[in-house]
Amino acid sequence: MGLSLPAKRITVNMAPADVQKEGSHYDLPIALGLLVAMGVLPGEEIAGYTALGELALDGSLTAVAGVLPAAIGAVSHKRGLICPAACGSEAAWAADLEVLAPPTLLALINHFKGTQVLAQPKPHMEEVAPGMRDLRDVKGQETAKRALEVAAAGNHNLLMVGPPGSGKSMLASCLPGILPPLDPTEALEVSMIHSVAGLLQGGRLLRNRQFREPHQGTSLPALVGGSSKAKPGEISLAHNGVLFLDELPEFPRQVLEALRQPLETGRVTVARANVHVTYPARFQLVAAMNPCRCGFLDDPSRACAQAPKCAVQYQSKISGPMFDRIDCHVDVPPVSAADLSLPPPAEGSAEVAARVAAARATQSVRLKEAHTGHGQAPRTNAEADGDLLERIAAPDQPGRKLLTEAAERMRLSARGYHRVLRVARTLADLEDSTGVRRHHVAEALSYRRVSPSR
Repeated sequence: MGLSLPAKRITVNMAPADVQKEGSHYDLPIALGLLVAMGVLPGEEIAGYTALGELALDGSLTAVAGVLPAAIGAVSHKRGLICPAACGSEAAWAADLEVLAPPTLLALINHFKGTQVLAQPKPHMEEVAPGMRDLRDVKGQETAKRALEVAAAGNHNLLMVGPPGSGKSMLASCLPGILPPLDPTEALEVSMIHSVAGLLQGGRLLRNRQFREPHQGTSLPALVGGSSKAKPGEISLAHNGVLFLDELPEFPRQVLEALRQPLETGRVTVARANVHVTYPARFQLVAAMNPCRCGFLDDPSRACAQAPKCAVQYQSKISGPMFDRIDCHVDVPPVSAADLSLPPPAEGSAEVAARVAAARATQSVRLKEAHTGHGQAPRTNAEADGDLLERIAAPDQPGRKLLTEAAERMRLSARGYHRVLRVARTLADLEDSTGVRRHHVAEALSYRRVSPSR
């Protein structure tokens, strides 16, 4: 750039010393501090900005992770933000923020000298995801389709059990097509997580609910978050979206057990020796599994000779508490040749999505009105708990009697009892019913499943 460094010892002091610092996003702040010390840039003006960016050897600025939360932090401190041009549209989503997004360090110097003007970057939005699978492609499986609609309407966890080839993965892939788009608050939450993970492409704010489907070989840090830099894991990247675990018993037991706390609290804390970070993790768990290792438990002509012992051993890989945290269990039988020869069903994802959106809108209004505690009000029935759940989902007298009797016979835990109430409330919302009736409780109970290992 034609600037020579002073013939002196240069010391960079990054205070406070007890906070660990690493990453290339410190390149730009160090360079700006040095230029201020050399008198090239005005220190008073630079002090009003937060800066981050990676500096290449040719003086160009390259993208770094975490620009969106940095921009929101700058707003809270009433500062402007300096970031690479590739991250400018990401930073522009923060309201009332002056953003300088130069392509090179020289362009930034010229801006402060008045020989070049850097325009305010414009925010960009992610495009609508094309090619989502439609429910019209699924033939038969009406019970599973109904369970999928209920799970989508109330944001309930769902487990599908069936033999290989019955369409479990296909049904799960249809779920994004019936979920409502992210509202502005949800979009900002999800985009901030992806920004920290360095996955926000082109600085575009996310508008589609994420559908994450990690492989069975996924490690514990990759799923819940971790590594040396405590990056967000798959459950945080699926925040306000769907986490699909195919072949659930094939995941390591330790990995599955690590999901229990996030499923209850909606957040995960990653603790390392040098860092302690809490990430949001309010995801919808959708899982699929075979009934036994061979997969053909209910088919006498194809099942192994160890049935039903093989089913007990296979399903015991999933603990009782993990089963208990899944709201809806549904059996997915094999599809017959007669079903495959039928024409496509008349109702597809668009019709189901309209009912799901209406049910969620009803929930949102009700939960905001009924919420009396501190913090943000729950957004869906799956998040309602305690006194709030009792007030919005109390069934009528016949429904309460049925639930009490069923809870004793099925030996439902307190968690299972409350999850039945949540699902029943969602079923009532799908019918646009103000109260929870007996048939809502009956259908909700039909989605509770007891593992043969217990």
